[in-house]
Amino acid sequence: MKSSVIVFPGSNCDRDISVALEKMQFKNQMVWHKESKLPKSDLIVVPGGFSYGDYLRSGAIAGKSIIINEVIKAANDGCLVLGICNGFQILTETGLLKGVLLRNENLKFINKDINIKVMNNETNFSKKYKKNEILKINIAHNEGNYFTNKEHLNELNEKNLIAFKYCNDEGDVNEKYNPNGSLENIAGIYNSKKNILGMMPHPERMVDKLISNTDGVNLFSSLLN
Repeated sequence: MKSSVIVFPGSNCDRDISVALEKMQFKNQMVWHKESKLPKSDLIVVPGGFSYGDYLRSGAIAGKSIIINEVIKAANDGCLVLGICNGFQILTETGLLKGVLLRNENLKFINKDINIKVMNNETNFSKKYKKNEILKINIAHNEGNYFTNKEHLNELNEKNLIAFKYCNDEGDVNEKYNPNGSLENIAGIYNSKKNILGMMPHPERMVDKLISNTDGVNLFSSLLN
């Protein structure tokens, strides 16, 4: 399976996702933001980091970059797109995903391992997981507070478009286990066609028992299969 990782000035998780993809046997290419064409790709990843130093707001400048036009075209044609952390923020800036990522509720940068629950395991990103499976995944963000309007929130719930929710290690979902104030503890969402996933946690950091755990592996193995 061929993947492409988009690289912006300030990205600092592009190599992490590249290592994870190659470990999972993807044929990966790194694509600089000034490129005007994408290589043939089954999966496009918009990585985490601080593109353009988060000037204006997170993802705002990256969302207007040259290569993003090609990402939008590919996504609209059905290509799988994964946006992680800053990548999620960029996808909302482009309109490929609805909603916004606001400042964390406590107005502080958060970097820690948290628990998330798999809400939908019937997508190309999640089919190797069990429904309601609890994962321990790292988060590292300052603007991870997901918000959207009531109409879209209803759509997310009715069409099963919520990918993950923050929870405790027993799977309880409530404000106590919400690290950033996200609406309904939302940690990741799909678009209506479910070929685009945006998530704040970093699955690429959870693919090796020596340095973390392997809770992110099944996201990538789902994509391969």
